[in-house]
Amino acid sequence: MVRIFVAAASLLISNIGLAGAWVFDDAHSAADFSIRHMMVSNVKGQIGGLKGTIDIDDKDLTKSKVDVSLDVTTIDTRNGKRDEHLKSPDFFDVQKFPQMHFVGKKIEKAGKGLKVTGDLTMKGVTKSTVLMVDGPTSPVKDPWGKMKRGFTAQATINRKDFGLTWNKALDGGGVVLGDDVKVAIEAELEEKK
Repeated sequence: MVRIFVAAASLLISNIGLAGAWVFDDAHSAADFSIRHMMVSNVKGQIGGLKGTIDIDDKDLTKSKVDVSLDVTTIDTRNGKRDEHLKSPDFFDVQKFPQMHFVGKKIEKAGKGLKVTGDLTMKGVTKSTVLMVDGPTSPVKDPWGKMKRGFTAQATINRKDFGLTWNKALDGGGVVLGDDVKVAIEAELEEKK
């Protein structure tokens, strides 16, 4: 009897999270970004409102599916005037394009993590983008009985590829903003019921 119980328990534990849909826990997920400013420092900000579903296949992570959007109206650089400028037509034009959207097209193993290549749509422009992913973690049960797991992802994108071309020349040479934007996503996922 004990052997049967142990075998059944082992099978149940090994099957937790083998495949299934996960959604973002918005309170514990965000995309951080940084961009070179005045050629002397980096300005950082955050975009929240992560929504979407990640179908994780733990038997073969390369068969997982990713479909994620971010709410660009939540952009926050801790400077109200700058945030308003970023929301304007000079940059994200959030009145016309309030969402940023990423759909994974190919997932490959890369060392201990994953390389996720997909289509990123921002300000009406879609470009192939690569996310380097650490995770997903193994599922855990939170104190309220919900299954959780997480991942981090990083990418570098050229803002001009997406029509975010605003800039100003500096008197001593150079420009106000760099072209490359470093993005880091910290995501906590909850099992979709």
